[in-house]
Amino acid sequence: MSFVEIETASQPDCWRRAADLAQSQAAVLPATGERIAVVGCGTSFYMAQAYASLREGSGQGESDAFAASEFPFGRSYDRVVALTRSGTTTEVLELLDRLRGVVPTVAITADPQTQVMTSADAVVVLDFADEQSVVQTRFATTLLTLLRAHLGLHTDAVVRDAETALAEPLPEGLLDCTQFTFLGRGWTAGLANEAALKMKEASLSWTEAYAAMEYRHGPISIATAGTATWMFGTAPEGLREQVLATGARWVESGLDPLAELVRVQRLAVARAVAGGLDPDSPRHLTRSVVLADA
Repeated sequence: MSFVEIETASQPDCWRRAADLAQSQAAVLPATGERIAVVGCGTSFYMAQAYASLREGSGQGESDAFAASEFPFGRSYDRVVALTRSGTTTEVLELLDRLRGVVPTVAITADPQTQVMTSADAVVVLDFADEQSVVQTRFATTLLTLLRAHLGLHTDAVVRDAETALAEPLPEGLLDCTQFTFLGRGWTAGLANEAALKMKEASLSWTEAYAAMEYRHGPISIATAGTATWMFGTAPEGLREQVLATGARWVESGLDPLAELVRVQRLAVARAVAGGLDPDSPRHLTRSVVLADA
C-alpha cells in the first residue's frame, strides 16, 4: 500500500484531532472582525481560498486568499495566515520575512523543525497530519478542518461523511473517463481547484476546475461521452440535466464537500495505480518547492 493511501485513510482521525485542537489555538488564529489575507502555494493556496470564502461568508471578517508569490503589498491587513505543509516553501518564507514587523502573521505547518517556526509571529503545528507522500491529502484537509472548527463550522457529521467516503465504492466508470471537470460554489470552488490538482498530480489526468455558474459560459463544450463533471456542494438549478444531455457523466453526493474531496483523492490514487504510476512520487514534483538563489 502506498503512503498516500495510508494517509488518505487516516483523515477521519486527523480531523477529530484538529477539531479538538482548534479551541486551544484560538488566541493565535484570526479573531472575528479582523481583516485578513490567507496565503499558500499549490494545494495550500486552494485551502486558503476555501477558508477565506468560509470566513467572510459566515460574517466573521473580510478575508482574501492569494498565492504567496502574488501577495498585494499595497493592501493593509490585521493578520496574514500562511499555510505550508513543509515549512520550507520559498515564496511563503520570503513573504513572511517581508511582513515581519509590519503585520502579525501566523503559519500553519506540519513540520516543527523548519524555518517557518521563526519566520512567522505564531505557528500552529499539525505534525500528526504530516505526510511521506509528495501528494498532499490529509494535511490539507486537516488544516481546513482546524480552521472550520475555529469558525464554528465543523461538526461530527463531517467526520462521519469522511468515513463514508472512504468506505463506499467509487462510482462505476470513472477509471475509464478521459477528462474531469470539477465545479464548486463559494468555499467549495477552492475544493474544486484542489480536486483538479490532485488528479493531475497523482494520475496525470486531464482536469479542469470552474465556479459552477461559469461552467455554462464555454467550458461545458468539452463535456461528452467519456468525460465526467463532478460537483462539490449544491449544483445550480438545471446544470445536472444540461451536463447529462451532453452524454457526460455527472458526479455528486450528499456528503460534506470536504468529505467529497476524499473521494477524489481515492480516485486519483486508483487511476495512478491503473496507469502504472507511483502516486507517492509524481513526475517533476518534490515535497516542497525550494528555489535556489538567483
